[in-house]
Amino acid sequence: MSAKARSYWNTSRSLRRKLGLVLPQEELKALHHRDAARHFVIAGGLLLLTFSCVAVLWTVDAPWLWVPLSVVLGFCYFDFTVLLHEVVHNAIFDRKRPRLQTALGWFYALFSGISASQFTRWHLDHHDNLGDGRDDPKRHWLSPKKGTRREKLLYWTPLLIPIYFRAARRESVSYETPLRRRIAIERSATMILHLVFLALLFWRGGFSLALRVYLVPYLLVFPVAFSLNRVGQHYAIDPRDPARWSTRVDGNVFWKWVFLYSNFHLEHHYFPKLPFYNLPRLNRMLRPFYRERGIPNLGYGRILRGWLVENETPHTRWKGEGV
Repeated sequence: MSAKARSYWNTSRSLRRKLGLVLPQEELKALHHRDAARHFVIAGGLLLLTFSCVAVLWTVDAPWLWVPLSVVLGFCYFDFTVLLHEVVHNAIFDRKRPRLQTALGWFYALFSGISASQFTRWHLDHHDNLGDGRDDPKRHWLSPKKGTRREKLLYWTPLLIPIYFRAARRESVSYETPLRRRIAIERSATMILHLVFLALLFWRGGFSLALRVYLVPYLLVFPVAFSLNRVGQHYAIDPRDPARWSTRVDGNVFWKWVFLYSNFHLEHHYFPKLPFYNLPRLNRMLRPFYRERGIPNLGYGRILRGWLVENETPHTRWKGEGV
């Protein structure tokens, strides 16, 4: 269990009571229903797309084709962290299946090279301590501190990888010894498998194949997908109101599929155990509440403009959006 204060749960009591009044309880109960078949259809589609991209990239070296496919593959690698996120919140099965969930966590974490155990502890601490500048590990370790455009842009480059792993290592110092050992084993295993896969690519197709299947998707595209998704989560908020401690991003069909519904991050923090495929429906149910509370819908274009052009500060009320 986390030794942190769980400050968000203390701060958001009135919000939870309000949400309990504005949402029909029967519908809310239905939204929490976990349909494992539906999860695995989505996961299977992602796997099929991933392996199809790899299969084509294995033989095609024409830039007009391999460049867009490498971009798609990079977003696929990122989306496995969204599936891992479902494991963390026990949002797949209608009853406990600890061994299968552990195996799924390892498998989904493999694509990004992270430790499933680290991600689980890190993310649950984030939920319990949302809004806390120290106890929320994502905010404490991953949010830019200087606030310069140069610093922000570093997160959109291959430097994200060492930035993330350094943050995870610093946070894990506070974990109990058995968990730290498990994290070390998982991290070493995923790193070894990534290196073996990269070596196989060099062996079978040289630098060109490694570039198409691994280096561009993982080192260039994955950081962009990660950073765009993260900037759209908690950076444009109102610190005075716990109902607005996440950013509302309704998105469109494109973004819902590109990010596997993880654009609905505000809704997710309201009801973290709700399966991701039900978040669009919850978003529609909450729109009267959003109007009453004055919570605006920000598109990714607006978020990028505020973040990189207007150089807004993370976790603050951004200008001109009523947040």
